[in-house]
Amino acid sequence: MFVILVYDFEVKRVARALKICRKYLTWVQNSVFEGEIGEANYTKLTKELTKLMDRTEDSVIVYRFQNTKYSRRETFGLIKNQQEVIL
Repeated sequence: MFVILVYDFEVKRVARALKICRKYLTWVQNSVFEGEIGEANYTKLTKELTKLMDRTEDSVIVYRFQNTKYSRRETFGLIKNQQEVIL
């Protein structure tokens, strides 16, 4: 599946949340990640984030898609993580 993950963590936990997300997804910009992920890794990712988070201060939003067939990504302004295609 393809996911877009957005998080908002308290400053003292944000670096650890970033590290967890980078293990599974591609960093797009501050607190935003995207990428293809299997069910097993998705489960690991969500478990790690929920273990780290304080549910009274932090939040995670995940948009899940079966595929990207009917999607299009547009970027305006500064591109924070230039993705290069290597063949």
